[in-house]
Amino acid sequence: MKATGMIRQLDPLGRVVLPIELRRTLDIQPKDLLEIFVEGNSVILRKHEAACQFCGATHALVSFKDKLICKHCLKELKDL
Repeated sequence: MKATGMIRQLDPLGRVVLPIELRRTLDIQPKDLLEIFVEGNSVILRKHEAACQFCGATHALVSFKDKLICKHCLKELKDL
């Protein structure tokens, strides 16, 4: 993991502001969804990317009953 040298204080509601330089570098825009993970003693934030419910693909997605499925998995389901 790369150190940035940036330190931010947590506010009373548990929020922290991501510096603009970091948001620009990672193309994080207002209202973007972020995923939160814990690894050991570290908290990891990652920009959320829509993915297929079955294989995790992030391209050629279609919505079926409020779930995202890639066209490849959709074809496999049709062939069952």
